[in-house]
Amino acid sequence: MVTVGVVGPRDLVASTCRIVEDMAGVTTVPLPYRTETQTAEVVRGAPGEVDAWLFTGVMPYEVASAAGVLDQPASFVNYTGAPLLTALIQLMRDGRDPASFSIDILDAGQVEETLKEAGIATSRVHVLPYRRGLTSQDIVAFHRERAAAGTGAAITCLRSAYTVLAPETTAIRLAPSIHSARYAMQQLLVALGEARSDGAQVAVGICEVPADAGAELRRESRSLGGTAVMQDDGRFIVFTTRGPLEAATSGFTQLPLVEKLGASHGSARVGFGIGATAAEAEALARHALTRAGHLGKVAAVVSLRNEIDLTLSGTSARPPRRPSLSLLSQRAGLAKTTLVRLQEMLAEQDDATVTTRSVAAALGVQQRTARRVLNRLERAGAAQPTGLQGLEGSGRPLVTYRLHL
Repeated sequence: MVTVGVVGPRDLVASTCRIVEDMAGVTTVPLPYRTETQTAEVVRGAPGEVDAWLFTGVMPYEVASAAGVLDQPASFVNYTGAPLLTALIQLMRDGRDPASFSIDILDAGQVEETLKEAGIATSRVHVLPYRRGLTSQDIVAFHRERAAAGTGAAITCLRSAYTVLAPETTAIRLAPSIHSARYAMQQLLVALGEARSDGAQVAVGICEVPADAGAELRRESRSLGGTAVMQDDGRFIVFTTRGPLEAATSGFTQLPLVEKLGASHGSARVGFGIGATAAEAEALARHALTRAGHLGKVAAVVSLRNEIDLTLSGTSARPPRRPSLSLLSQRAGLAKTTLVRLQEMLAEQDDATVTTRSVAAALGVQQRTARRVLNRLERAGAAQPTGLQGLEGSGRPLVTYRLHL
């Protein structure tokens, strides 16, 4: 079951929730606001079980994105197409010219394309596309200026602008169509699936090391997000997920523990496999171990789907690769601006250790939201629990994390 937080004005949130909840496996949390300026506050106050955000329009989405509060995949309902044609039909029913209007928020090219498909001239159509920083006051001023110049009607995507314009001129407020809301939700589910899949892929490692290397291997395996367990055949097996493994190996380029074990015990071969299931990952791990055996006594290989084998260096001479924020944003389901703020926070510290309290302060969010951010980073392999930090007086100790950003 996926829980979607639906954000927007109360009437559109209610109608969008009804549309979204008709989709199997989806439940909604209504998150209405009075004005667009409250968007970030509403998102920050959402319950922790929200898996993804769906905004009833692009403006609240951009407000939340700019505020850095989108810690899960997010999408918005686009009003071009059916919603615009519905507004034009309303103009014709009211005896108004459907080829003379001003419209806000939408992309000018999309508006022109929709009108041409409907056979409507565009020479007397004026568009104010959305841009960062655009306010309700800007939108009202635009429509007033066009009305003064003789434009027939004002079509707005913003309820606050409609409330001001309706008493002054012919005004229509766009509302999302059922098709537009369903399409936005489908895109959101795709984004959520992509964000979850990479970091959640199962990783299995099979290790061939001398018996006396077991204790050291178990210690080193913690850096991979797993624990080494000895099997009946004398080999050790490690279960983890792709995210922690990719982070610990600097993007599948190096595995220093192989060199350490080889130097201490004479040999160390490791094969990791990554797949959708444990069985698939283990089969790939056995293939990777065979490849490592052909490379020498000290070697490590990661095998992925589609016959992709990656040989890992044993050296750690070069610094870990800085992760792509775009890729990490998708994998963790966090806004890129959130990751940038965390990088800025780390740059001001002496080390990369953080807690939910320090992250909450840096992002300007509640501690439960910060905990959600850290949990997502941990699943994506970009955060690693390192211990506990005691609090002064009463209260539970805080978990400390090391961020790889």
